[in-house]
Amino acid sequence: GRLNGPGMADMKGGLCVMLEALKAFEAGSLRDRLGYKIVLTPDEEIGNFASAEYLTRAAKSGAMIGMTYEPAMETGAMSGGRKGSAVFDIVLHGKAAHAGRAKEEGRSAIEAAAELVLGLEAMNGTRDGVTLNVGSIDGGSAVNIVPDLAVVRFGARAPDAESAEWATSEVRRLFERAIARDGISGHLHGGFYRPPKPRNAAQQALFDAVHATGQAIGLELEFVDTGGVCEGNNIFAAGVPNVDTLGVRGGRIHSNEEYVVTDSFAERATLSALLLNRLADGRLDARRIKSLMGQ
Repeated sequence: GRLNGPGMADMKGGLCVMLEALKAFEAGSLRDRLGYKIVLTPDEEIGNFASAEYLTRAAKSGAMIGMTYEPAMETGAMSGGRKGSAVFDIVLHGKAAHAGRAKEEGRSAIEAAAELVLGLEAMNGTRDGVTLNVGSIDGGSAVNIVPDLAVVRFGARAPDAESAEWATSEVRRLFERAIARDGISGHLHGGFYRPPKPRNAAQQALFDAVHATGQAIGLELEFVDTGGVCEGNNIFAAGVPNVDTLGVRGGRIHSNEEYVVTDSFAERATLSALLLNRLADGRLDARRIKSLMGQ
């Protein structure tokens, strides 16, 4: 009942579901009552830095609803609210000196980075839903040289726009404290490249409509909030409500044990085809749902 392979669930399986749902819809009598635009991107896993502009352009070209084909969980649960995601790099410069003869003349970039990292990690737990993780620290060389370079790379997640702004301001505050040390200078790069996608009124209305559609074919769909991010965040930021886990059921994604549940291909293609039909015949009122985005 499973197929194993790289990308089978995330998200080659989802592309198959999308294609088959569209083929079924186009074979029906409502095909002329609904327009759609398909956007395929090659860089979702690394942040959509190249394709974000095109996602935004497509969303703002009159789209009422977004449908994205990330995998659902093996249980069939789908993602609800998603946190926003940030990547930051902080480069700190100090002053090199001989550690034995003239230690006092040096200014250690690694010492400044160590204090910075402790401050960043201490942010965890201080605001609900905000997490930071220092992924790497690079710098220094021989142990008899005061290190004049350190690079700190870290990520952040936040559940809403206000929390993302708070996290960004706290990162900047810690950076300013680091470069205020005697002999230390530096640069701060990065930020929230995918904004949060909270459960607002429009999102909940769309989830309710998808849930009702699932019930029509015997599915009891559950929407679970997650810290993960995807292109649904980009679409939401462009003002379009969207459901972003319409793909296959599967698991162990991003590993050599990734798999897809084979009977979910027909199951999820049927769900999407029925969603398209309900959008076309008005039972799923996309315009009303989108009008709730500000609530």
